[in-house]
Amino acid sequence: MGVMRTVASLAVNGGKQGIKTNRSFRPLLSCAPVAMMGFDRGAHSQDITKNIQYISNDKLKLTADPKTMKLDKNPNKPLCIMINWLLARQKHVMKYATLYLEQGFDVLSVSCTPWQLMWPLKGTQLVAADLIKFMSENETEQPLVVHGFSVAGYIWGELCVHVMKDAQRYQPCLDRVVAQVWDSAADISEITVGVPAAVFPKNKIMQKTLKTYMEYHMKTFHDAATSHYIRSSQLFHTNLCRAPALFLLSKTDPVGAEKSNRSVHDSWVEMGIKCTWKCWDKSPHVQHYIHHPKEYLTALYAHLDANGLVSQPEKMRMRL
Repeated sequence: MGVMRTVASLAVNGGKQGIKTNRSFRPLLSCAPVAMMGFDRGAHSQDITKNIQYISNDKLKLTADPKTMKLDKNPNKPLCIMINWLLARQKHVMKYATLYLEQGFDVLSVSCTPWQLMWPLKGTQLVAADLIKFMSENETEQPLVVHGFSVAGYIWGELCVHVMKDAQRYQPCLDRVVAQVWDSAADISEITVGVPAAVFPKNKIMQKTLKTYMEYHMKTFHDAATSHYIRSSQLFHTNLCRAPALFLLSKTDPVGAEKSNRSVHDSWVEMGIKCTWKCWDKSPHVQHYIHHPKEYLTALYAHLDANGLVSQPEKMRMRL
């Protein structure tokens, strides 16, 4: 395997997998997600699991049963299920969460690590299982919104796998979703580009090295990994959630590629899902809001407003 003879090699160190360079060991596949501690600006967050955090403007102390995911209290507020990109930083996630907190929502922030992505049976499938159980056990008449970034499309596909296994129990959860937002959604064909870029955003050599390993990983571990990526992709294309969807992407993003997003968009339209398409000529992966803030917010607020989800229009106008 050529990658083992380059500047880096995939290693196992004390039970943790990572990239081992000539100088140091960098944890790549750590089991702990990116820290999502307390947020500023008056918002409060608390861990539901290692991968799921609850963010609210209210100072609520919530406890979830680890087996059922049922909360001991019902906040009874609109909820945005925000599925984050790989290695998302707290301050960046909060920029998006604030948009929903301002409209009276609570936010359920969902993350996964590169390790969980590469080993779905012990990683992302468990995250998806916890998420759908949370949605099932904490029913509310308040609206649900799904806002996903990058690998969120894959995680949502894994969630749909669980729904398929027990449709009677879980399909009503998806039917409660009022609106979907997909920012830079990445498909299986982009996974070998997206993960290296997320892990080594400023190191092209290490990106190439990790890309080589991931291509090897997907060929070698077809049953343990690749077959699950393919199944998830199929279910994302035939989404079991029929809520109106907004696609946010750019022509220059190699990870949330225009071609794969268009394929999903067209598939959903054929199924009767109302879809809105916003594609910029140029902006980086999951950075469309940063590079086109007014246009991003205009598209997002129009989508939320069209589905009756804007409760504080004055705050919306202030941002626009």
